[in-house]
Amino acid sequence: MNKYEIKGKLWMEVDKLHIGKGRARLLEKIKEHGSISKAAQSVEISYRQAWAMIDDMNRTSEKEIVIKSIGGNKGGGTILTQEGENLLKQFQKMENEFQKFLLLFSKELNQKH
Repeated sequence: MNKYEIKGKLWMEVDKLHIGKGRARLLEKIKEHGSISKAAQSVEISYRQAWAMIDDMNRTSEKEIVIKSIGGNKGGGTILTQEGENLLKQFQKMENEFQKFLLLFSKELNQKH
C-alpha cells in the first residue's frame, strides 16, 4: 500500500512584492540577530544574496521592510520595520495554515487508499 504525502510551496504577493519561505526565514533571522550578516549565516546564504533579497523587498514594497543603520557606538544594525513585522506575521500565519491543510489532505488521501 502506497503512503501519500502531499507537498507544496507557498508564497505571497503584495503588488510587486513577493515573499516565500526563504525570504520569511531571512526576515525572522534579521529580527532575531539584528544583523544581515548573522541572519545570512544562520540561513546558509551569502551576505550578497541576503542583501539582494532585502533590497528587492524594499524596492517592491510601498514602505521599507528592513532598515539598516551603519556604524555608531554599537556598530550599527538591522531591524524590521512595522511593515516588515506585519508582512512576516501574515506570511507565518498563512504558512501555518497551509501546512495544516497539507497534513490533513495527506491523512484523508491515505485513509481512502
